[in-house]
Amino acid sequence: MISKDYIYKIICVVFSCLVFSVTANATGKTKLVKKMKPSVVGVGLYDAMSFSTHQLRGSGFVFGDGTLIATNYHVVSEPLDPQIVQYHIVFSGTGRQPKIHKAEIVARDPVHDLAILKIHDKLPPLTLGSDNYADDGQDILMTGFPIGSILGLYPATHKGMIAALTPDVIPSVNSSQLTMTMRNRLENPFMIYQLDMTAYPGNSGSAIYDADTGMVIGILNKVFIKETKEAVLEKPSGISYAIPVRYLRALAKNKNLTVN
Repeated sequence: MISKDYIYKIICVVFSCLVFSVTANATGKTKLVKKMKPSVVGVGLYDAMSFSTHQLRGSGFVFGDGTLIATNYHVVSEPLDPQIVQYHIVFSGTGRQPKIHKAEIVARDPVHDLAILKIHDKLPPLTLGSDNYADDGQDILMTGFPIGSILGLYPATHKGMIAALTPDVIPSVNSSQLTMTMRNRLENPFMIYQLDMTAYPGNSGSAIYDADTGMVIGILNKVFIKETKEAVLEKPSGISYAIPVRYLRALAKNKNLTVN
């Protein structure tokens, strides 16, 4: 007959193993986020005539040979004014005095909302995942700048999971709200990730990466807003979307850019 003391010891061993596993997993994520942060950058604009000369427009990340920056096309799509001194910039580092890098757009893909910038300095690059789609339910992390740089450059990390692989169509209440562009996308859609993750407009261009390995599997490109943009900080929907990394790799290869 098994004694109560023996059963108690077994329960204690199992409980200790569970606590150790949870602690080890948390420690692993802490180390991973710390490793990823130096590769997370802000993407913006230098405007000599503006009250705020250095403007942060979105997030991005380093990949390839360390001089390439991935972000969303919509973050850098506004044409530069030839009448004044304007150019694209990348912010690296953290704190109130980040390093500023002058950047050049070397590749654009408006269809998949992707852009690649190049800087002269080298930063630690992230590793791109495979072209295979991630599975639903996969745990993910995202590091970027959800509320910009009001208090300085302080990257924030959010966690979530892949909710679904879905066609890239803008959600509509009913069919009467579908535009011609949206109808064309319905007929010829490409697949994107729907995420169960809280994100904000400033996160545009952030890397979505595997919560265990740090491999980049997508690029955040839009947030589903329930009410108005002004209310998104107070009432985030928890639904966002990301472009699979296969499209970034294809864009880079099309321009003969080195990727890892």
